Amino acid sequence: MDNQTIMQFFEWYLPAPFPLWEMAYNEAPTLKNIGITALWLPPAYKGNGGKNDTGYGVYDLYDLGEFNQKGSVQTKYGTKDEYLAAIKMLHKYGIKVYADIVLNHKFGADETEEVLATQESFANRNNSIEITNNIIPILAWTKYTFPGRGDKYSSFKWNWTHFHGVDWDDRNKINSIYKFYGKRWDEDVDKENGNYDYLMGADIDLNNIDVVNELTAWGKWYTSFADIDGYRLDAIKHIRSSFYLEWLRKMREASNKPLFAVGEYWNSNVDILKKYLEEVQWSMSLFDAPLHYNFYEASISGGNYDMSKILNGTLVKEEPNKAVTFVDNHDTEPGQSLFSWVQDWFKPLAYSIILLREQGTPCVFYGDYYGIPSEKISAKADILNKLLHLRKNYAYGIQNDYFDNNSIIGWTREGDIGHEKSGIAVLLSDFEPGEKQMYIGKHFSGKSFYDFMGNREETVIIDENGNGVFFVNGGSVSVWVCDD
Repeated sequence: MDNQTIMQFFEWYLPAPFPLWEMAYNEAPTLKNIGITALWLPPAYKGNGGKNDTGYGVYDLYDLGEFNQKGSVQTKYGTKDEYLAAIKMLHKYGIKVYADIVLNHKFGADETEEVLATQESFANRNNSIEITNNIIPILAWTKYTFPGRGDKYSSFKWNWTHFHGVDWDDRNKINSIYKFYGKRWDEDVDKENGNYDYLMGADIDLNNIDVVNELTAWGKWYTSFADIDGYRLDAIKHIRSSFYLEWLRKMREASNKPLFAVGEYWNSNVDILKKYLEEVQWSMSLFDAPLHYNFYEASISGGNYDMSKILNGTLVKEEPNKAVTFVDNHDTEPGQSLFSWVQDWFKPLAYSIILLREQGTPCVFYGDYYGIPSEKISAKADILNKLLHLRKNYAYGIQNDYFDNNSIIGWTREGDIGHEKSGIAVLLSDFEPGEKQMYIGKHFSGKSFYDFMGNREETVIIDENGNGVFFVNGGSVSVWVCDD
């Protein structure tokens, strides 16, 4: 089986509007050629900001760029027809499409309602702020009637009973966390801030049976209507774990497809990620946030990071079959809430780790591949194309690790019979140049190897025992492949 590789096909600072669906349509042949097997596309439904919304300020889940709502028909990325055409073209080239699912919150209500609420502490959501009688009337933006869409696809209208709370009292113009009277934050969520059920906007109450039924009906409609192949699940640490366990089961039953799913549980503690996987009964994969932070720390360490421990405390090391590995994403970009941008010099090293090793499913970031002009971050397509070519054609077979030095580490893949000329030796250094003897297989005895990355000019001859002495520059990566 060929290696699977995801690409996150957007970054936060794309100018608005941006013809992303048209771009995906046109890029399909190229993406197929470089070895991308699945695209994670951004939220395709109408956000509160209309054509200026990145998609995470969800207004109407059923409006995929079809209705005149929030100031435009199209979303930031295009129209419904362009979206569906892009998916069809991607499928033509054998590329799966993973849709971004945002079910934690909503923005941009059409009307306000008077609701009784308690004011909560930002630092500890389990503690209510002491106010006269504690319960106060607020004016909340919680009525969603979708006048531009009407009842097409769904007649469900949202009101305050479908939410836990909001962060704005429109009567007194105060920004705070307001939990609606009679509601309780879910317990099986992340414990940051005491209880991290509430994140932003109007927090959806996933204990309300009408809400659960509507989101289940929507999920079945969306999966079929857009013909998607899986999901990227947003902000799952703020949602009770049992919700997605059941939701995914129902989606898979209704579609009769396996429907790959990867959740965004942003926590650097791998034990918390493993606990969540157990709670959802391994029904999804998770992004490997701990690995990202290891990359980030290594990139800012000035060559003083212990590279032999680069995989310690990561999901890909402890639960490799459920790890989606990545270097950066839209949340870690400069200026974003989780800013932890891996420095440019380390990007080739980090990508070699996620793309050329056996474990994990890697996700390449649009901002790395195409660049981020607004932040003056250059495209790295040339380097990434080399690594992607190696992943697609060479990175197969038994893996032998040499994580035995605090600066220079490496591994080999012995290749397999299904991929002609497969087999690689990878050596990387975060500080000084050097060399390392590594075993790549006796079947390569007498064969010559060269550095596909073009960083070293030596030729390495494999000895009769299947070993070779491979070389690397300081702060660099070399990937050695057979020249015969």
